[in-house]
Order: sequence, then C-alpha cells, then structure tokens
Amino acid sequence: MSDYFRLLANHCVDAARLTLAYRTLPAEQTVSGTPRVGTAELAQLGDCAIGVWEMSPSVSTDVEIDEFFIVLSGEATVTFADGSAPLHLKAGSLGRLAPGTATTWTVTETLRKVYIA
Repeated sequence: MSDYFRLLANHCVDAARLTLAYRTLPAEQTVSGTPRVGTAELAQLGDCAIGVWEMSPSVSTDVEIDEFFIVLSGEATVTFADGSAPLHLKAGSLGRLAPGTATTWTVTETLRKVYIA
C-alpha cells in the first residue's frame, strides 16, 4: 500500500479541481475533433483502481473495461456498437460499463468523472 493511499483513507480531495495528466488520443480512436484525455489514479481498492478521468469535446471510440463511474461535470453521449440504448451523461450520472463493450463517446462539454475499475 502506498503512502498516498494511506493518506487517502483519512483524507479527501476535490475531484472536480484535481490536476490531471493529459494526453491526446491516438488517431485510430479519434472520430472527430482532437480528444484530449486527463487522468489521475488516486488509489487501489483490492483489485480496483479509483481515479478521475476527463475528456475534451470531441468524438472517439473505445473498448471498455469493467467500470463503475459518477460524472462530476460536463455532458456526453455514449453509444454502443451492439445497438444497446445510448447513455446520456451529465453531472450526477451514475453508470457502469461492461468489459469488452465497443463504444463511441460524443463529448459536447468537457466531461469529468470519478471511476472505479
């Protein structure tokens, strides 16, 4: 267990203002725009990572891992290659993504979420 995780056990952070490490998504995931993704892994809980993820307005594709999340800010629609009903995400949205699911993320307002994966 890292020192930071022990600190987190009796500490809190402002996930909405947390500084993230940013990168541009690879061309093969980009549908339109220039998607920039920011992340900060905060802790491990058993086999799960807990962190903050953010994406700029754009459209991109992904193949998901098993993830539970809550949206802190922004807006996006997630569509599924298998034809499942889309997710319309906004602040307060709580969701879960199934591992191996092919998705398209259309982010209309920078989306920031806390995830457990």
